[in-house]
Amino acid sequence: MAETSTGTPDQAGDDAPFRTRLSFDMDVDICVVGAGLAGLTVAREAARLGASVAVLEGRHVGWNASGHQLGTVMPGYGLPIGDLIERIGLEDARELWSLSKEGADYVRAAATEELMPGIALTEGALEVSNVDAGETLINRLQTLSEDFETEVEGWQVDRVRAELKTGRYFHGIHYPRAFQIDGRKYVHGLAALAKRAGARIFEDTPVVSIDSSGIRKRIVTPSARLRASYIVLAGNIHLGAASRRLSETLLPVWRYAGVTEPLGDRLAEVISFQGSVTDSDGIDHFRIVDGDRLMWASPETTWNAEPGRFGSAIQRRIATVFPQLGKVAMADMFGGAVGVTVHGMPQIGQLRKGLWVASGFGRQGLNTSAMAGQLIARSILWGDGRWRLFSPFELVWAGGATGRVAGQLIGMWGRGSAAAAGALARYREGARAREQVREARLAEANRQAGTRSPPRRPPPSGGPRPVRPGPPVRAETHGGGTEAAPSQESEKIQDEPV
Repeated sequence: MAETSTGTPDQAGDDAPFRTRLSFDMDVDICVVGAGLAGLTVAREAARLGASVAVLEGRHVGWNASGHQLGTVMPGYGLPIGDLIERIGLEDARELWSLSKEGADYVRAAATEELMPGIALTEGALEVSNVDAGETLINRLQTLSEDFETEVEGWQVDRVRAELKTGRYFHGIHYPRAFQIDGRKYVHGLAALAKRAGARIFEDTPVVSIDSSGIRKRIVTPSARLRASYIVLAGNIHLGAASRRLSETLLPVWRYAGVTEPLGDRLAEVISFQGSVTDSDGIDHFRIVDGDRLMWASPETTWNAEPGRFGSAIQRRIATVFPQLGKVAMADMFGGAVGVTVHGMPQIGQLRKGLWVASGFGRQGLNTSAMAGQLIARSILWGDGRWRLFSPFELVWAGGATGRVAGQLIGMWGRGSAAAAGALARYREGARAREQVREARLAEANRQAGTRSPPRRPPPSGGPRPVRPGPPVRAETHGGGTEAAPSQESEKIQDEPV
């Protein structure tokens, strides 16, 4: 359920109808800092509810993580469902899960708007296991379907491998109501919807400082000042001076992905499933795009790097999981940075009166950012108090440079552990298969041996079959004693004439 923050490559100039720098002072009801998925959703929903809204973006719409993601939309959060229940209890976990489903429904509804042509919506998402964990699968299916009322299907190993021709995956959980969209088209379509609702979007307008005291908050930009009753910090790790405290609670993580050259019919022979696929360890995330191309996200670092450096790594990973494809040619490489929280949940709520936050969506998914935007707009204008469900997940310092080093090492350890566990699971599966073959051969040999007549032993040569002697017979003597009766052989000898 964690969304990979990579997507279709950036095409400068194709989707840039909002490149207007704020150059005049203005007053608004709500000022949103950050024109990503969450910020644009806040702006759209608040404007639809009648508020005056200004969105300030330091670069341009969707320039970072929001414009670079695989576009998978499904319920849930980055924190595993079992950990979520343990942290806040079943009832609150069910409320949060319900909110995540509302977020997924919101994206589906928005993606069908007429301002989002070519969104390329496809159905279904599959989460596959790298190890043979059937019992865990059954328990999770029961939790999702019974306690959280989520439509899910359990796929056995044979069905997973029928759709994905690889021996590296075992069981799977299929979400038939999940879907995929073109992530870049969605973020720019969302900006168009926000603008149509009445929100004003200003690009190339970084926030220099924020004064959140008083009833009317003050926001300073390089060329203008704003006053607003409410401020929503919807930025990522790049908020910087606007909110240093918030930025320091996010661990920056860069995830890289690529799109292959057209692979033709051989891709369909290897991958039949048309939705997105994620593994249970969060290492790989891939899906088919444009009919015969493969979009694949895998490498992850806590420092920025040139995306092109990871092309060979993705090529090797594809060849490892699907050796039938061999070394594929990469058409594009791209990446984006996300802010990952220490506790694994997004940061949604009110920091102080009039100052709101919608951030920390790394490894969360489009549904979560959509839910956050809708929830905060309703909280500000309608008094919706459900944002308090996120109160247990406070702002926690991410550790600075030390945290980034630790995050990199933990990530490397996690990938190594997952690889070792997967190799062990495949070895055990092979051992079981070999044992079954051996037992089948042994059973067949025993069956064939049981259908033959037992061989007859020839009688011993040189005379008749010997007779087993009987028990000795004791006879009475005249003196009242007993004496042994003569044997058959002695009687025979006595009867013969001398």
